[in-house]
Amino acid sequence: MNSRAEITDTYHWLVASGLLESDVFEQARTDATRADIPLVLYLVSRQMIDGFQLAEEAAGQFCLPLLDLDAVDPTLLPLACIDPDLVKNSHLLPLFRHNNSLFIAVSDPACEEYFADIQFQTGCKLELIVVEAQKLDLLIREVLKNPVTEKDNLGELSTLDYGTIQQDEEPQSTSEESEPGNETPVMRLVNRILRDAIQEGVSDIHIEPYENIARIRFRLDGVLREVTRPTLGIARKIISRLKVMAQLDISEKRLPQDGRFRMAGQHGQTMDFRVNTAPTLWGEKTVLRILDHSLEKLELEELGFTPEQKEVYLNALRSSQGLILVTGPTGSGKSSSLYAGLKLLNTREKNIATVEDPVEIHLEGVNQLAINSSIGLDFASALRAFLRQDPDVIMVGEIRDTETAKIAIRAAQTGHLVITTLHTNNAVQALTRLSDMGISPYLVANSISLVIAQRLLRRLCNHCKKPVNLPAKSLLQEGFSENLLDSITLFAPQGCKKCHAGYCGRTGVYEAVTITKSISRVIMEGGNSIQIAELAARNGFNTLRESALEKAAQGLTSIAEVNRLT
Repeated sequence: MNSRAEITDTYHWLVASGLLESDVFEQARTDATRADIPLVLYLVSRQMIDGFQLAEEAAGQFCLPLLDLDAVDPTLLPLACIDPDLVKNSHLLPLFRHNNSLFIAVSDPACEEYFADIQFQTGCKLELIVVEAQKLDLLIREVLKNPVTEKDNLGELSTLDYGTIQQDEEPQSTSEESEPGNETPVMRLVNRILRDAIQEGVSDIHIEPYENIARIRFRLDGVLREVTRPTLGIARKIISRLKVMAQLDISEKRLPQDGRFRMAGQHGQTMDFRVNTAPTLWGEKTVLRILDHSLEKLELEELGFTPEQKEVYLNALRSSQGLILVTGPTGSGKSSSLYAGLKLLNTREKNIATVEDPVEIHLEGVNQLAINSSIGLDFASALRAFLRQDPDVIMVGEIRDTETAKIAIRAAQTGHLVITTLHTNNAVQALTRLSDMGISPYLVANSISLVIAQRLLRRLCNHCKKPVNLPAKSLLQEGFSENLLDSITLFAPQGCKKCHAGYCGRTGVYEAVTITKSISRVIMEGGNSIQIAELAARNGFNTLRESALEKAAQGLTSIAEVNRLT
């Protein structure tokens, strides 16, 4: 049997199997191209090969099942999942879906030109079934005369109604734009991507062009996974459409751009999509960050704080002044912790202002400002402006430079409660990081009241997690205390239809360091992070690792996930 590459590239199996002479095959291929007819259909319609014999030979060559289309009920075909024009052009027909697989009727398995397009539109893995060319052609003609609308079969694809795209200003019209209710295929593809991402709870969408192919990846629960590989042509159209929606310059492909648009779903929730494009070797890479405006997740009880950590945070929030630092890498949930605190502070008696890049969640009653560096409105200048407006609480999205740090610390010392973030690996390092930025140890020690470091651990699926037995020696090496060995039950991921690789959702793990008088003294004496950590540990401070192990002991996550993030 010939290799798959040889079969795909040359159709030599038609000659090698004895169905055609070499010269007849070459002439037929030329004539079929000129007539714009699929080669296999051309051969059968010209009676150069018997249709059943050709289908049987193709099924054997490609090790695929063979089906008689006479047994298929056209009314049961999942036609809504593929654009009718693509069905017509590809000469491929969807037969049925099972889980994440779409079974496709093909008369020519070697013609892979449209496989990527169908896989992209449906988001499904393709399973090929060989059928007779003429019967397939007749069935396609029949179903296209009475097409099934997408509305008729939408429930099979998704339970989420997208609603409408909302924008502050209408984008300039382009050749892709159409009248309402008359969407182009590209618009439908983009809407399908966004809808699926929202439904699955995705945080980021990556559209990445490479030399010969593009890929689309979803970040779910902090982990990227590939969902499809569209052709480069389709990927470029998707990116152009997203740039129009985000009011970006579609002609500019040499410079990075940032924009956003908003989508409303059927349940009244509002989702913001923050769009960033960046030029790469093979085209523009586009990343969308999905921002959920819902306040349902902004309760401290829902974030994963232990009772002790929650009380420490609440005590700092009750203070009329001081600086609360939340640290961690991008995507660790810092914004949720900040907004949860602001939600508690948001009363009629308090004047609250935020300086953010960008504003991620809208809070009624809070004065929120998004920085704009292109006009000179950076964190420092915005913070100075708000300090002249009699604030009680100020939230600074991130301390990025020494000037912003100095203004935030000065505000914390002059009767304001300041909440902000800083990028460090743990809570203790945040204290020395400020000193490295040029802030005097005295100011650090006397302005900061609390430092919280955090990560997001994936939760085990409650429907399929399985208990595991680890030897006592291994548990001790992981960091569990000896007195817990007989009382804990650990679990591992398994995977089922209700989760993703055994995990479903995430929970926060935290370390919270209250700046006590003894810690302040060490800071002012120029102590390093190791000395501060040792002193905090004597005061009952739990590290991120210890907090994560506690979550594993509670059956919320796995040891593998703990080791991945701590």
